[in-house]
Amino acid sequence: MSGTADLAGVYAAVEESAGLLDVACDRDKVWPILAAYEDVLPGAVIAFRVATNARHEGEFDCRFTVPRAIDPYAVAVEKNLTVQSGHPIESLLAEVQKHCAVDSYGVDFGVLGGFKKIWVYFPGGRHESLAHLAEIDSMPPALAATEDFFARYHLADQVDLIGIDYASRTMNVYFAASSEVVAPETVLAMHREIGLPDPSEQMLDFCQKAFGIYTTLNWDTRNVERIAYSVKTENPLELSARLGTKVEQFLKNVPYGTDTPKMVYAAVTASGEEYYKLQSYYQWRTDSRLNLSYVGGRSA
Repeated sequence: MSGTADLAGVYAAVEESAGLLDVACDRDKVWPILAAYEDVLPGAVIAFRVATNARHEGEFDCRFTVPRAIDPYAVAVEKNLTVQSGHPIESLLAEVQKHCAVDSYGVDFGVLGGFKKIWVYFPGGRHESLAHLAEIDSMPPALAATEDFFARYHLADQVDLIGIDYASRTMNVYFAASSEVVAPETVLAMHREIGLPDPSEQMLDFCQKAFGIYTTLNWDTRNVERIAYSVKTENPLELSARLGTKVEQFLKNVPYGTDTPKMVYAAVTASGEEYYKLQSYYQWRTDSRLNLSYVGGRSA
């Protein structure tokens, strides 16, 4: 791609990849998003993602990076990709931009659900702290309320990026994690402290390979809703993970990203359901901020 993106080509790749999971792509949801960000797509990292849990069944997610010079939420509002309702989440990105150094962004959408989330990447090597982020008025109260918990595990000053999920009105905080943090005994301790079910032995083995973890917070509680673990791998099928027939078929047949890293995320829901999210790349860039995580990450 050069200049403006080949939108028809990107859309065809999204549609084809979703079809491997028997998910029908809604053109009326997908095309307006690609068109709104057309100018950034030629230089973007573009990724496809599928999840194995019941909540995400029947959906297929896509994401792409956006340079710092463009405000992705302003574009989404201008192009009517999202509806404002007065919730604090709608002012969060603007306040983060004023309060923190930002390297770049990402946009996440579903082929059925449409525009969902914006990612905010902080400059490489300059981790943010929960204490600094908690000074932002529109942050969910849970961020400040759980600072001591993350400090006990030496994570409170290791924030790499955040995700602002406008569709579910939640926020993700991503931490760089040492091998000690993802050791089985530490994972079990963290889960038990916040009331999450113990991961299975299979998932504990998976977690040991993680180079980062992320948490989900919302504006309605002061608790950690979920902890997930991020693993880099060249072949997700070699991981000890219950992926399911459709996802395995997707990984074996998706024609994109064959020579790029893959990401697998694992988490346990409050009900004890273990699930995985797998990410493959349609378009990869080694000079992107995103690549720094992979370079620093421990391979599976």
